[in-house]
Amino acid sequence: MKIAVITGASSGMGRDFVKMIDKIEDCDEIWVIARREARLSEIESETGKVIRPIELDLSDRASFTIYENMLKEESPEICALVNAAGFGKFGKFSDIPLDEYMNMIDLNCKALTAMTYLSLPYMPEGSRVYQLGSLSSFQPVPYIGVYGATKAYVLSLSRAMNKELESRKIRVIAVCPGWVKTEFFDRAVTDDTITYYNKFFSSDQVVRRAVYDMYRGKDVSVCGASIRAQVLLTKLLPHKLVMKIWCKQQKK
Repeated sequence: MKIAVITGASSGMGRDFVKMIDKIEDCDEIWVIARREARLSEIESETGKVIRPIELDLSDRASFTIYENMLKEESPEICALVNAAGFGKFGKFSDIPLDEYMNMIDLNCKALTAMTYLSLPYMPEGSRVYQLGSLSSFQPVPYIGVYGATKAYVLSLSRAMNKELESRKIRVIAVCPGWVKTEFFDRAVTDDTITYYNKFFSSDQVVRRAVYDMYRGKDVSVCGASIRAQVLLTKLLPHKLVMKIWCKQQKK
C-alpha cells in the first residue's frame, strides 16, 4: 500500500496540503493526523482518495509509539510526508506560561523530528518530505522568540537532511512562509504585542509554491517575491539591525 502522511491536517496549510497531495501523488491512502478527529473526517469529501483520519496529539510522546506500531503493522510505502503540525504565541517572553513554551517545542521540533525519523524507513526512492518552517526561521524575532527558534531548528534540520538523503533520492524541503491567513492566529494572538503585518498570503498560495520549489530541486521554499527579498536582507544585514527594524515596526 502506498500512502502519504500529513500532520496538522485538520486546518490551514495542513488541510491544503491534503488537497494538493491528493492531486499530485499516486497513493492509495492519505493518513491525516491531528487532535480534532471530527475535522479530519470532513476532509474525505474534499478529495478523491481514501482518507484515514488518525486522532493523535503529537505533543504527547505516546503518539509516536501509536504511529510506529501502525507502520509496523501495515508496512506501507510513504511517498510523501508533510509535517504541518505546530503553533506559536505572540508576547513578551516572560508573559507566556512556561507550559506553552514546552508544548511549542514538543510539537514544532520534537514531533516533527520523531515523525520524520519513524517515516524514513518506509520511504522509497523518489519520496518527498515537506517541513513547515517560517520566515522566522531566518532571524531572531523579539516577542516571538521561542516560536522563531523552533522554526530555525526546522530550517537547519531540513536542509541537513536533504543533503544526507541525496544518496536515497529522497527530497526534503523547508517551507518558510511569511504571514499566512490560517487559524494559527486564533492561538498565537493573545494581546496587541504584534500589530504590524506587512503582507498576508493564503495557505493555498504557500502550498502551491512549496510543491513548485520541491520539483525544482530546492531545499527551502519562500512564497512571494517581497518575502524572498526580505530573507535576502536578513542574510546581508546584521541581525542586531534586523531586530531593531522589526521592533520599530511593532512600535517597541
